[in-house]
Amino acid sequence: MALSKALRDFLALESAGGIVLAFAAAAALVLANSPLSFLYDAFLETPVEVRVGALAIAKPLLLWINDGLMAVFFFLIGLEIKREVLEGELSDPRQIVLPAVAAAGGMAVPALIYAAFNFGNPVALAGWAIPSATDIAFALGVLSLLGNRVPVSLKVFLLTVAIIDDLGAIVIIALFYAGNLAPASLAIAALALLVLFVLNRLGAVRLTPFLLVGIVLWVAVLKSGVHATLAGVALAFFIPLRASAPDSDPLLRRLEHDLHAPVAFAILPLFAFANSGVSLQGVTLAAFADPIPLGIATGLLFGKAIGILLPVWLTVRFGLAQLPASVDWRAMLGVSVLCGIGFTMSLFIAGLAFEGAGSAYMVQTRLGILFGSLVAAALGYAILRAVLPARETADDASSG
Repeated sequence: MALSKALRDFLALESAGGIVLAFAAAAALVLANSPLSFLYDAFLETPVEVRVGALAIAKPLLLWINDGLMAVFFFLIGLEIKREVLEGELSDPRQIVLPAVAAAGGMAVPALIYAAFNFGNPVALAGWAIPSATDIAFALGVLSLLGNRVPVSLKVFLLTVAIIDDLGAIVIIALFYAGNLAPASLAIAALALLVLFVLNRLGAVRLTPFLLVGIVLWVAVLKSGVHATLAGVALAFFIPLRASAPDSDPLLRRLEHDLHAPVAFAILPLFAFANSGVSLQGVTLAAFADPIPLGIATGLLFGKAIGILLPVWLTVRFGLAQLPASVDWRAMLGVSVLCGIGFTMSLFIAGLAFEGAGSAYMVQTRLGILFGSLVAAALGYAILRAVLPARETADDASSG
């Protein structure tokens, strides 16, 4: 199965980015539990203000990372989704069936498991979507450790599941995690979207007008009560996938290529560093048995595996799709477990779900996310290493 250069570059960047992400999260945990924890807290609480006339945005650095830099991450996700829908893996209905049912089940079952553990607590129930997401960078990072054992078709399946998963997470955030809405700001955001639509229809192919209107859109969405990162997704959907000249790349492709490295090696590691530093002082093993961390960890570990594997089995059983080439059910089990790595998006949704609910909720969610994701990574890796045969490389063949 041939793999396009764009997809190879994507997989390589995401794989390496997942490893950097792990180091950033580990560094935050170490620092937050060291005598230098006050420096970590001071860093996140650093006040940052931007003012233009009467318009002022004043937030601690943590929220600039979560609301501002993560908007760039969501912008990149939007670009990837649009490209995949128009000309990639999501453009062929025959190829989308299996990853679509896998993503749907992989979101629904973990959410139901979390809700079952926290049914009696209406505050805790707000976190029902936390274990639903898959962290593509971490998952591909683990796959990269297996080298050439992993069939390309399995990587593409995981990538497609994660992209649909991200799209589902975007819809969940938009529908269930909006705050008190501000009609005036929403009206400005709607006007900005209209301008973006007009730019797209008029055939604009330069970045500057899209960027300027995108900044207005981000500020309006930030002030509207809808989470500001959704502005990044909305902007991405209007970026043209048409070339300005026969021998040039479309703006969407150029942006996707240019943003991958900054997002993978700067924005996501910084987000992980800012959101993973949970103090373990006073935390005992009994804390992992509390409904919130237990619901998250169980949802990630078992909910993802069951939610992906069962719908995939039923879809194949009834002849609606086939397993990817060179992939058997044991490998499918391994990748289903690997999808339980929910790190980045799970931390993001947890911040939205329990914003203002108190630090105790954030500690519990981080415990569940970190524990569930770590075990899913280790178990998924172990299963795949056991069931995927080592493949002979070109160098091995020539030396033999």
